[in-house]
This record gives sequence, C-alpha cells and structure tokens, in this order.
Amino acid sequence: MKRAEFTEKYGRILCPLVTPYFENEEVNYEAYGEIIEYLIKNDLCDSLIVTGTTGEASLLTFDERVKLMETALKISAGRKPVIAGTGCASTKETIALTQKAEELGIDLCMVVAPFYNKPTQEGIYNHYKKVAESVKINILLYNIPIFVGVNVDAPTVRELSKIPNIIGIKDEAGINPTQVTDFFLATEDINPEFVIFNGDDIMLLPTIVQGAMGIVSGGAHIFGHEIREIMDAFARGENDKAKEMFVPLYRFCKSCGQNGRILPNSIMRPAIEMVTGIKIGPARSPLAPITEQEKEVLVEVMKSIGIKF
Repeated sequence: MKRAEFTEKYGRILCPLVTPYFENEEVNYEAYGEIIEYLIKNDLCDSLIVTGTTGEASLLTFDERVKLMETALKISAGRKPVIAGTGCASTKETIALTQKAEELGIDLCMVVAPFYNKPTQEGIYNHYKKVAESVKINILLYNIPIFVGVNVDAPTVRELSKIPNIIGIKDEAGINPTQVTDFFLATEDINPEFVIFNGDDIMLLPTIVQGAMGIVSGGAHIFGHEIREIMDAFARGENDKAKEMFVPLYRFCKSCGQNGRILPNSIMRPAIEMVTGIKIGPARSPLAPITEQEKEVLVEVMKSIGIKF
C-alpha cells in the first residue's frame, strides 16, 4: 500500500478509543458506542482504533477485545475505518486475535510488540513474521518500548518491511525522539512507501518535522480539530502558528502525567468525560484513579487553555 493510499483511506489522525467501564469494572459497551458516535459526529479523527494502549488492551480479555471490535464495526457502520489493536504477550494469542479481526472484516491491525517477556530482536522479527503470514490483511507495527520493555530497532523494522503485508509502523517516539528518522532511513531503499506514524501526542511537532505522516492520538477525543490544524499549519509552512497551537496540547499532555504517571489514562479519562458528557468511568485496575489534587490541576489547565466543558 502506497503512503498516499494509506492516508486517503485511513487519514492522518487515528484515534485509539478509550474503553468505558461500569463501577464494577465491566466493559460498558453502550458508552463505547456513544464515544464512537461523538467522535464521528464531531469529525475529531479519521479512523478508529479498537483496544490500543488508550483502550487499555493489556487489561482486557480476549473476548472483551473481540466484542469491542464488533461494537465499533456496528456503530461506525462504515462512516470511519476501524483498525484493530491485536497485539498480545504471546505470538499464539496475537495470531488468534488478528485472525478474528480479519474474520470480522477488519482490514488493518495495529500489533504492539510482544510485551513482558522482553524477546530479542530475532524473537520480535519471528513474532511479527508469523502474525503477518497468518492473515491476508495488512499489519501496522506498534513500537512502544516504555510499556513493552523492548524497542523494535531500526534494523529489525528494515527486515520486517520486506514482508508484503507489513505496511508501516506506529512509533511511540518519546523514548527516542529521532527514531522516526531512523525508521525512514532504514526502509527507504527496501520499501519507500513504508508508512510511519507518530504515536505520542506530546511528540506531534518533533515527529512531523521528521516526516511522520500522521498521529495515533488519544488526545483526539478532545483535541482532534486542533491536531489537524497544527498539521495543516506546518504543511503550509506556518511554523510559528503550528508551534503556538501546539502549546495548549503540550500543557494538557503534561497535566496527564502528574505524579510520575507513565500511562495518562487515569487523568485523561475524567477530561474526556468532562468534554464529551459521556460517563466512561475510571481506568481498570491496577491503574489508580485520579486523585482530587490531580483533578484540581487538570481542571485548572483545561480552563487556562480554553477547553470548554
């Protein structure tokens, strides 16, 4: 798939859907549908990603992830493409979930690197090769070493780019701010159409400067329009304007990382509730809910940057 074909079909802003829960931490599929409707009606993103990191994939069961895929397909009804996050700790389960997504009619899966066990680069390569060969649909690699525990290094990405249905990578660029460039250089002579997306809201500007084609953004639940405006301004050469518009997004992202929180979900979820009016509940355990002090800081930042809620 050529880069232009990818962005024509899936766009530049891919939103990893938050997963709502009831008070007992069971998945609230009705609220999930409401979030999807909100995103579509307000045109806050170009594609919907089911069970990514924002969706707390690692805290969901196999069956819950499948039902969320089914819900997204039903509610979106072709209005926005649905991309399935199918990465698991084991190759066996990743294959099973990716095959299930294909069976449901999803044509692109975002597959996070296998987590917890810290495989070698050879193990990572073999994992992705087996997953890709198990389906006919396309695979988007997902590199997020801060959570997975291992980085998918540029030489490994180079070899994986030779596999026909591995068409690109989402890189959580905060660990290595210039790794997007490493991936471009590693793949340009093998597959010059290899798709490279940023996966970190706070790295939006530094990665589009390097050529990232778009972003996988949990912040798009709130900032979808602003993210598009930032990318458009940069494309027009209005760098000062892009920087000016980026600062509020940056401040919001920083507020979601209070008290050393690496995963922003616990703080971002209440913000999404305030803006959308949709009850999604706290993050699933073991993620600790937002504290009153954190909420005070969050609300103050949201007010100061002009978010309406």
